[in-house]
Amino acid sequence: MYRRVSILLRKHFVSVLILCASIVIPFSSVKAADPAKGKALFQTNCASCHNVHKKLTGPALAGVEDRWPDKKLLHQWIHNSASVLATGDKYANALYLEYNKTAMTPFPQLSNEEIDDILAYVKDEQAKTPGGSKTPAGDTDAAGATDKGNDNSLLFGIITLILAVVALILMQINSNLNKLAGDKEGVPTPDPVPFYKNKAYLALIILVLFMVGGYLTIQGAIGLGRQKDYMPEQPIFYSHKVHAGINQINCLYCHAGAEKSKYAMIPSENICMNCHKAIKEYTGPELTTAEGRKVDGTAEIAKLYDYVGWDPEAGKYTKPGRPIEWTKIHNLPDHVYFNHSQHVVAGQQQCQTCHGAITEMDEVHQFSDLSMGWCINCHRTTKVQFADNNYYSIFEKLHQDIKDKKIDSVTVEMVGGTECQKCHY
Repeated sequence: MYRRVSILLRKHFVSVLILCASIVIPFSSVKAADPAKGKALFQTNCASCHNVHKKLTGPALAGVEDRWPDKKLLHQWIHNSASVLATGDKYANALYLEYNKTAMTPFPQLSNEEIDDILAYVKDEQAKTPGGSKTPAGDTDAAGATDKGNDNSLLFGIITLILAVVALILMQINSNLNKLAGDKEGVPTPDPVPFYKNKAYLALIILVLFMVGGYLTIQGAIGLGRQKDYMPEQPIFYSHKVHAGINQINCLYCHAGAEKSKYAMIPSENICMNCHKAIKEYTGPELTTAEGRKVDGTAEIAKLYDYVGWDPEAGKYTKPGRPIEWTKIHNLPDHVYFNHSQHVVAGQQQCQTCHGAITEMDEVHQFSDLSMGWCINCHRTTKVQFADNNYYSIFEKLHQDIKDKKIDSVTVEMVGGTECQKCHY
């Protein structure tokens, strides 16, 4: 009888394992679209022509999935719009005519999963009320919060742990039943080894702990020196949302070095005073810190006057000024070469590519981790102005490949943008 029970239990044990696998495998194979990754891809590939809520060079992307009859067709449009136009699709051709027969730049390098990440980011932005309140950037940006909401790693970990415990319990029960069956039939069977003395179990636990510890150690080492979402408190509350967003002051007016040198430069107080000699009071929308504390904009302007020694009543400088000790947010290691002018002028990159939605930030935080992998991924997907550019005349093979229609564009990587010495020398 006990032998039968043991055999039945083994069968049930196998059935449980099969059931567990059937539960876990679908979870692991289905990957939810990631708005956080989509945000980075959007800034790199789409932001120069598209905005979520308003028309730019191309249409606003809010509701873009609803406008296309088939998501596969939308994927095809993004990969190569000409191939969709050739099918005679009414919506595609109407869109083409609406924008004066300007073809959309093809993005064959984007996978369907990456496009879905971008669409998830667009949906996430669409869900917000334009101009409304945002999640404080110091805690987490909206995409980051969504990313945490869609991250199933914790769920997978809990399921795996539960299944492991169930498996160990079943194995222990099976061992005890074998012992009982053997005793009943007069077959000498050694007592089952307690779990905490079983060398196989202990070795397995040590191996798992070693793997988890190694993974956490490696992740910690990789993250050393990175400060994504870093948002220090500054000596004066300066809102980029008010200056660059609402008042539309060009970034290069204050950060003039961005198109002329390696460094964007922190603006001097004189640049601030060009406007604030006349603007003495703040009359814009309510300002709050990331913690929700209200900020008196007029009092912050008074701090600026105190630093520079300006008397707003007398309309002149009445005492020596002193430097404002701004806290630097974006830092790169000393062994990394980065040139702002090369990216802004030659690369025609928008500030938002690296710094995120700066025009929506009351307090600036570091949008990207600025890791080597992040930079390389950008170089792999960003196209250069290759045609009619004498600087690239030496790349004869690439010019010939374009003529032969083997490729339709050239990325930074294809002209050596991922070689080590480009950034480390």
